[in-house]
Formats: sequence, C-alpha cells, structure tokens
Amino acid sequence: MPPPLAPRLAPLEEGDWDDVLKGVVATAGPLNVFATLGRHRELFASWLEFSSMLLLRGTLSARVRELAILRTARNSRCAYEWAHHVPTGREAGLTDDEIVALGGALDAHAWAPQDWAVVAAADELHNTGTLSDAVWTLLARRLDERGLIELVMLIGHHRMLAYALNTLRVQPDAAT
Repeated sequence: MPPPLAPRLAPLEEGDWDDVLKGVVATAGPLNVFATLGRHRELFASWLEFSSMLLLRGTLSARVRELAILRTARNSRCAYEWAHHVPTGREAGLTDDEIVALGGALDAHAWAPQDWAVVAAADELHNTGTLSDAVWTLLARRLDERGLIELVMLIGHHRMLAYALNTLRVQPDAAT
C-alpha cells in the first residue's frame, strides 16, 4: 500500500490553539481533525456546536448513529472517519461482523430490518441525494419525526466532513 499523501494543511501547532480548540482537546484529545479544522476559528466553533449536537446530544441511539456514520465513511472512502468510528461503533454494540459488513455490499450481510433501513438510507442518500418511499417508510416505523430529520442531517454532515477530511488529507492520529 502506498504511503498516505501529505496533508494539504498541517494541523495547528499547540502554541497556535485558541481557547475553543484547547477546550476540545482537553475533552477529546489532540485529534488531527480538530487541529486542522481549527485553522478556521469561526467556522470551527460553529461546526463544533453542530457536530456535538449530532454526536453527543442527539435523539438517535448510539447504534443507529454509528451504523449511519460508518456506512457514510465507507461510501465516502474516508479512512479517517472510518478509523475513528470503528471503536465507537463497537462501544455502541456493533459486532466485528457488522463492522466488516458496513465496509462491503449492503446485501452481503443478514441485517436486522431496523439496521438495514439505516444502512440503506446512507446508501440511498449517497447515491441519489434523497430517500425512496420504501426506505423512508421503514425508518418511520422505527424513528420519530425528530429522529428522521436527525438521521438525514447526520448522514449529510458526515458526508460533508468526509469531503473536508479527504480533501485536506487529514492524517490518521497516532492512537488510531
């Protein structure tokens, strides 16, 4: 495997961190995603609030959230997101078989119906930019109105983040 391409923007050095970035690092650790996106201080602070809402204060279960994020990372070919969310997925109850399956074809695994709907939603949004009535109906049997909105926003957010991570060539963190 060829070595990873050099980052287009290096992460900020610790001496250049503002109070927002210092606070995030104190809580989550000195991750390259934060130290790179922190180069745009105002955007970083706004993004952090939105991202934190989806990851820490959302209505979706951790399992649903991680199914959606990992499938979106796979669809976006975002190694950084994948590496960070595999451990989180395990903490949310995903099995190693399910994690492997998230990296492959949708129908190559015998998904529980509710999990299949989440993975299918990530695929449909990636491929078409919308959800079919069939997948929407399956999701609506499991999620309330807020959850439906949140799932679509979560998948879209992680697609956007993958664009940034892939384009900026944010490097894997040492602990990952």
